[in-house]
Amino acid sequence: MFHPLGIKELAESKGLRTAYSIVNLLESMERGEIENRLQALKGLKDDIFSTADGPMPKNTARVLLQTMKELVRAKGDYPLQLHLAHDFRVAAFGKPRVIRKQLKHYHLLEMPEEWNQITFDDHVHDANTSGRKSPTHLIMDAWIKGIRRLRVIYYHYIEPRFAAELIEAAKIMEIDLRIGIEFWARYRNQYISFIWVSRDLPDAATFLCFLAEPHVVKFMEQGKAVLKYQKKCVLRLLDDFNEQHLDKICKELDIDMKKLCPEHFLQFSSPGQPSVLHLGEYILFEAVKAMKLRIKDLNQIFSLSDSKEQQKIKNLVKKMDCFSANDIISTYLCLSQLPDAPQAFDIYNDPNVPDRLKLNFKELLTNIEQLYHAFRITLNLNNLKPEDILEILYKGNGLITRLEIINLKNFLMGKTDHIFLVNELQKAINAGSLLKLKRVVRQIIQGADQAEHADKKDQMEKLVDILHDIDALKNMYAVRPLKSRIGSDSSGRAHQTYGMGFGIVNTLSFRASKEIRKQAGGRLILPASIKVNQRITMMQGNNMNPILKWMINILKYLPGLNQMMPIQKKEWVYESFALNMKRKGNIVTLGGIQKEHINNLRLDLANTEKTNTEKSWKNLNTKLKNCIKIFIGFVPAFLCFALTKDWWFLAYFGAFIWFGITGIRNIVQSVLGGGGIRRSSLLKWNDYISWERLTDSLLFTGFSVPLLDYIIKTLLLDKGFGITIASNPLALYSVMALANGIYLSSHNAFRGLPKGAITGTSGWFFLIFLRRSIPLISGSPISRSIRSGVVWDISSKALLPLAKVCTI
Repeated sequence: MFHPLGIKELAESKGLRTAYSIVNLLESMERGEIENRLQALKGLKDDIFSTADGPMPKNTARVLLQTMKELVRAKGDYPLQLHLAHDFRVAAFGKPRVIRKQLKHYHLLEMPEEWNQITFDDHVHDANTSGRKSPTHLIMDAWIKGIRRLRVIYYHYIEPRFAAELIEAAKIMEIDLRIGIEFWARYRNQYISFIWVSRDLPDAATFLCFLAEPHVVKFMEQGKAVLKYQKKCVLRLLDDFNEQHLDKICKELDIDMKKLCPEHFLQFSSPGQPSVLHLGEYILFEAVKAMKLRIKDLNQIFSLSDSKEQQKIKNLVKKMDCFSANDIISTYLCLSQLPDAPQAFDIYNDPNVPDRLKLNFKELLTNIEQLYHAFRITLNLNNLKPEDILEILYKGNGLITRLEIINLKNFLMGKTDHIFLVNELQKAINAGSLLKLKRVVRQIIQGADQAEHADKKDQMEKLVDILHDIDALKNMYAVRPLKSRIGSDSSGRAHQTYGMGFGIVNTLSFRASKEIRKQAGGRLILPASIKVNQRITMMQGNNMNPILKWMINILKYLPGLNQMMPIQKKEWVYESFALNMKRKGNIVTLGGIQKEHINNLRLDLANTEKTNTEKSWKNLNTKLKNCIKIFIGFVPAFLCFALTKDWWFLAYFGAFIWFGITGIRNIVQSVLGGGGIRRSSLLKWNDYISWERLTDSLLFTGFSVPLLDYIIKTLLLDKGFGITIASNPLALYSVMALANGIYLSSHNAFRGLPKGAITGTSGWFFLIFLRRSIPLISGSPISRSIRSGVVWDISSKALLPLAKVCTI
């Protein structure tokens, strides 16, 4: 077996290798084939995970991916790209402080490094439907957000190659994936939607074999007919916009737009399925091009206009900048012809409706049941009342086993009146209690009796029949309970307020939970709670050290011993779901809110102040920054030696000796830790050294001189307690060793070094104490051993020059 990096580490540094892998993946998403995208994703995972530094490797990888995505998006903005490239390089070291700051900057929650959080989204779309991202891109973004379970929805039909890409990408990133197909069916005077999700199709090969079966191919062909019908409806909507609304939008925005071309629109929406969402995005795309041309003219007019006219121009440009696809859809597109919701189809007047759309929901469920033996069906509750859901569940004869209790898109639009009562119905069905179920059904019937609609009489009769046959409804879900699903319905479009992903707060990291409680990042906490318990798997006895296993067998009856066993795995187990519309639950959106849509349109005025690149310490030239850090650390060390030492050589050259020992020790440790000078002829000795970490070490070791020699030894011990080397050398050296150990551990933690380096420094407490106190014992064998010249550095697992320990 070969290491995933192979010989790549001999060619470039870790940061550059990771950057190349990310750019390769992002470029393949734009113009590459499916196989290229998957290979790029696999190579990226190997590069990032196999070379992750620091105590937060997974969160570091998330930050690196997001930073490089922003860098690619900033094409043409060279100052911003330079700034992001520097952020990428700094984050590549994996320092916790830097990583947490970047996570907050990109509105990402910190995930536990065990990667055992419960994060999910049961309804998202990729570029092959109404979304913006390719399957590989969608999976990568889901992983960046920390999502571990994802359900991707397609409309009526799924192309085998898209399914294969999605499954393979999820397998690479270790995301639990489900592919769902949404179908529309008639129910009374509207269309309702079902989501079919297969089970027991674990990999791409078995899923493709399923799609190739003759009866499945025939069923999918009917779905293709529905998509063709949708395409015709959207094109009719485009023609309607050209005829009725194009002049209006041109007049309102003071722009000149040509009529929209159907061929160009289809090319724009490819490879997705043309929808009203795509049409709105396309109209905005063409409008922004016209706006940019108009702003060029306004730039020339602005300087020649009076103040009143200038204000009108500014207001117009501001209106252009805030114009969004959402405004176009809600104002100019007639949604009664074909929005994304199936209810918009005119099921009575259009003779060209495909055969699939002529089926009622019972007929459709019967057809779906024949596809595959293992499946789950989710009912989308959009535009359905509790009485509708009760009737559909009863007539579905137990085939509907999931309810999309919260669809984030509908939830934000205020369609929440039905949620609580539907959840009460769901709990009553799952409880198996006839009394509870009757009470809820009667409550639904009372509400339906107060409503007014065309088929009220017929529906009331059906509801009464259900009440009389309530036992049959209960038995439908005696074996397989009716569960809940929560989905964002995200398509990755810029005008949406929240992105994909939900998380259970209890299962996230402590810092993420604290950030959520403070309401930082504009996240939404849903009125739903999922009770979870943590399950801890202990190490098996066969994997234990024989001595440890023998001791546990002797002491196994002592209380609390199980809590001391070596932990192998921690995971969260689902217990129950609860909904309370009056209080916040423990389910939070992983994405923050986008407050406004901006097209980046503005006047280019001569007196407009140009924004300069941010000037800060972190953006300073690396070599200059390293020199400044060495100088800052050298000054206090030199002053302390110069002002406290009597011997002229130590007074003027003590700081140089001190820094020389620290620098040489770090260099030797880095070279030996990297494999030695002769490891490869392609690498030089300085390729193993992190000069930034070396200068950090010199900075902090410089401040340790006045800390130990002046503050601890002189001020605290001598003047404070009267302890000197003559009066009590043992106490003197013990306190200095303790102070030095605490200082080393503290600044190592501040610098973000691995836990081994931080905790290993505690071993210095004993070593330094030993070196200080043992010479007091004349002729001691231990003293002679320590005076041999070197000791073992626990934190770095390397030989440490004793001179360094002595000077500490």
